[in-house]
Amino acid sequence: MECSELLKKLSDIRAVAGRENMATEKIAELFREYCDDVSVDAFYNVIGFKKGQSENPKNVLVTAHYDEIGLMVTGIEDSGFLRFTAVGGVDAKVIGAMEVTVHGKEDLFGVIGVKPPHLIPPGDKDKGIKMEDMRIDIGYGGEKARELVSIGDMVSFNSPARELLNNRIAGKSMDNRSGVAALIEILKELQKLKHDDNVYVVATVQEELGLIGAICATYNIKADLGIVIDVCHGDMPDAPSDEAFPLDKGVAVAIGPIISRKHAKECIKLADEENIPYQIDPEAGDTGTEAAVHAVAREGIPVILLSVPSKYMHTTVEMVSVNDVVSTGRLAARYIAGRSKE
Repeated sequence: MECSELLKKLSDIRAVAGRENMATEKIAELFREYCDDVSVDAFYNVIGFKKGQSENPKNVLVTAHYDEIGLMVTGIEDSGFLRFTAVGGVDAKVIGAMEVTVHGKEDLFGVIGVKPPHLIPPGDKDKGIKMEDMRIDIGYGGEKARELVSIGDMVSFNSPARELLNNRIAGKSMDNRSGVAALIEILKELQKLKHDDNVYVVATVQEELGLIGAICATYNIKADLGIVIDVCHGDMPDAPSDEAFPLDKGVAVAIGPIISRKHAKECIKLADEENIPYQIDPEAGDTGTEAAVHAVAREGIPVILLSVPSKYMHTTVEMVSVNDVVSTGRLAARYIAGRSKE
């Protein structure tokens, strides 16, 4: 499957953080084509394993989370309107009038209704609408709504992935389905390469709620090297130039206190030798990614952080370049296959 089609397929999967079981089998199916073994742990991390070709292989662990931000039903009013709260970092400013799917006893189409401008007092027209003042409308009254929906049900956003000009794709959950696509690209590339080390690729859960899946995976798999694949901010109007990276200029390779200096430098050197486009991502503190978990797991795992630039993060139109995803997978795979023994 071409990377563009893979990205669209992955983006359209629904897996709100904490309910990744809705997508586990779909991710596992993608892994099975390239892995010697695929398993799912108790938290629904999907673990793909490719056996190393040396007599005494070391272990490389590559993680990318597949959960997405969403909503949770917190109340059902007599009118049938559903109250809700955020699951993960949802910005209230971008969800008014959005189409959603409520995952109740069956999947139900709904819209997030907001008060029309005609009914807003003049003094309030420039104010943002708080999430607690919004409601989801599924079209039913209270009695029928309570038959189909329960408090605690998850809600996902309806935003099919779309291909744009210049090899861009936009849709929900490119954070971090683009990372999962890079995992597939790594596996595809390793099919063509000799690699001495065992390789574990793990699509992790609940990253948006506190890196939960990565905590489980890094404890379970005793790794000698960790590679984290996530997104970083793409360049947007008024975005700080030192915190946002242009699309189609390659993978962002992190350098910072929790990142292994040795492995990051070797990775950058390899990118130069292989003509793989890359950018330098300075991370002076907490990266906000699973790299922080790798770095302190067990006695500590040397870790590399590779990021795909993504515009409009934590919206339903997150945009990435297909070329950057391919570059990320290619660099990681070639580093795994060619890294020097320690």
